[in-house]
Amino acid sequence: MNIRIRALALTTISAVVSLGVVGCAGQVPMKPAADSNNPECANVSVRLPDTVAELPQRETNAQATGAWGTPAAVLLTCGVDIPGPSTLPCVSINDVDWIEDDSQAPLYRYTTYGRTPAVEVVIDSDAVSGTTTLVDLGPAVSVLPVDATCTDFADVFSTEKN
Repeated sequence: MNIRIRALALTTISAVVSLGVVGCAGQVPMKPAADSNNPECANVSVRLPDTVAELPQRETNAQATGAWGTPAAVLLTCGVDIPGPSTLPCVSINDVDWIEDDSQAPLYRYTTYGRTPAVEVVIDSDAVSGTTTLVDLGPAVSVLPVDATCTDFADVFSTEKN
């Protein structure tokens, strides 16, 4: 009888573990950023759209993150390190400034500039348009306070005197 109890216990444990794995299968594994507990990240998280670039939103396992597509082609993380001045291109889309890092193309990394906390979006450009993605995420990110804007090299090195 002791063997039957052990067999039943093992079967029960296996079933629970299997259900746990199946329940988590839809989650996109991500890591929260250092400042993910910033209340402003909560303001962004509650405004994340159900679709981005026509891709459905996915559940993630980390605070202040978002993911879209199967497999995930768009990943958002709020609370990343605030970028300082950079020589990387800065694009402004619907009044949100983004620093563009294409060093891992076709994965593009966009980080908000001049907003606290900062938001990072990683986009698989083989699957979605970066511009469409940033347009779709703009309303959620635009709630973050603005404390700086991108500056063009022409503004920095202007020879005109006022």
